[in-house]
Amino acid sequence: MKIKHILLAVVLCCTLLEGKSQTDNNAKQPDRITLTWSDNPSNTQSVSWRINADRTKIIGQITEEQSNPELEKNATTINGTALSLERGQQEDAYGQVTFRDLKPGTVYAYRVGDGSNWSAWNQFRTAERSGAFSFIYLGDAQNDLRSRWARAIRRAFQQEANARFIVHAGDLINRSNADEEWAEWHEAAGFIHQMIPAVPTPGNHEYRRDSLGKLVLDPHWKVQFNLPKNGPEGMQDAVYYLDYQDLRMISLNSQLIMLDSTAAATQEIWLEKVLASSTKKWNIVVMHHPVYSTAKNRDNTILRERFKPIFEKYGVDLVLQGHDHTYARGGLGKKRPVYLLSVAGPKMYESDSERWMEVATSQTQLYQVIKLTADKLYFSSYKLNGQLFDSFELSKK
Repeated sequence: MKIKHILLAVVLCCTLLEGKSQTDNNAKQPDRITLTWSDNPSNTQSVSWRINADRTKIIGQITEEQSNPELEKNATTINGTALSLERGQQEDAYGQVTFRDLKPGTVYAYRVGDGSNWSAWNQFRTAERSGAFSFIYLGDAQNDLRSRWARAIRRAFQQEANARFIVHAGDLINRSNADEEWAEWHEAAGFIHQMIPAVPTPGNHEYRRDSLGKLVLDPHWKVQFNLPKNGPEGMQDAVYYLDYQDLRMISLNSQLIMLDSTAAATQEIWLEKVLASSTKKWNIVVMHHPVYSTAKNRDNTILRERFKPIFEKYGVDLVLQGHDHTYARGGLGKKRPVYLLSVAGPKMYESDSERWMEVATSQTQLYQVIKLTADKLYFSSYKLNGQLFDSFELSKK
């Protein structure tokens, strides 16, 4: 009987050690893996991740998807860059790599790591030269990211799994530089942004003021999102444009517009040049603060007086916004653009302004799907049960 007990103890001990070894190994694997673009979406793809093991070897491997399990045989290895994130007494490391010389309209498999500790093999698809496509637009996430916002991004993915990217209209988290909130954001999104690139713009909650009173963007932003560097000098982490097939997507940093007159003037000049030079059929702007608010006690005058005329002059099609934690749509049938405001997270405000809205609601988490064809734009807003709440279409010859 004693021998039996001894054998059971040995088996249990071995099992626990094996489990601990597996847990330790998992802890070394890359996490917070996020696709973005820093260059042309038709022939490049950028990826960022948190490093949990060797910080001296930052690599990515990529191969054209052939449905063959032996992915390593034909994979190309690309060296990446290590970035440091200081958080008080702690310093985290992130890796970034950009895959280049890719084929348009092609599915690729990739993984990232240090040569020993690897992520799973994931997939992405490069932009085509032309053709119809869709993307997802989400308003503020901000609070209760793991427990409540997760439903929004996961339901949007469930419905539009072939979306080419996801636009986040600011306030992705609630407190600037709160690593635990970014941990929830990544957990809530799960594998989605390992397959579908993020196109984010910052909100006021991604900012804080330093000891000198200067506005500072959350340092997580730069290490997590490798974005195009075509914006004004000093604002390139959040002010940029992205050309995806026949769409020019433009991100403005409305927090700086609202609180920094120099930054506002710089973005104003930059925006006009970007729109004047656009040869794309569709032009969409994303920014956090709305041109028209849904609350009577909010009035973003500078956006309406200085940026709205530029939008109208160049025929911007949509302006995607957040901040007011309600849903609103206005401008359809009038001189473009159509102004949209939505919320994906659980924090809600009341809508007490009827001055401009054609469709409005409050106390409702929503996600939006936007589809572009050769001459049509289809916009749809959905409740989290999949019920269509609002929709319209735009035509362009």
